[in-house]
Amino acid sequence: MKNILITFLLLISSSIFADIYNFDLKNTKGELLSFKNFKGKTLLIVNIATRCGYTGQLDELESLYQKYKKKGLIIIGVPSNDFGSQTPESNKEVAKFCRLKYGVNFPLSSKVALRGNDKPELYSYLIQKTGGREISWNFEKFLINSNGKVVSRFSSSTLPLSSRLDNAIKEALE
Repeated sequence: MKNILITFLLLISSSIFADIYNFDLKNTKGELLSFKNFKGKTLLIVNIATRCGYTGQLDELESLYQKYKKKGLIIIGVPSNDFGSQTPESNKEVAKFCRLKYGVNFPLSSKVALRGNDKPELYSYLIQKTGGREISWNFEKFLINSNGKVVSRFSSSTLPLSSRLDNAIKEALE
């Protein structure tokens, strides 16, 4: 019972005191993608797929990145094969596909599991900060303002160039 209580208290305290800058992912080359490097930037974190009906959003995400990167927007694509097995490629193949087919220049992480206990702590944090609902499909989007606060979550069907997302980004950049 004592161990369960200690574990519970550690989980609660880590989620209370954690912020977005405490997390890391690996990029598609296996190198560290440290969120400490994004302090002061507005982030849009998107779980991506290469063979999904929403994959065309990569083109709009790149347009959004080009539109706002000089103002401080960083988009981070996070490939996952969890939803319909729609990203079967290796990390290297995912990066090549995104770059060649959609001109993606924003950072991409290595593939991650987003379901169950294997999901990165970053996603546990994002889910917890947006009401606790698990990721339901590819291309869900989390917007974090330049102070590191998770300010919005957008469904897969919210297009990157929609006025709703564009207005939220403009507000987060201020």
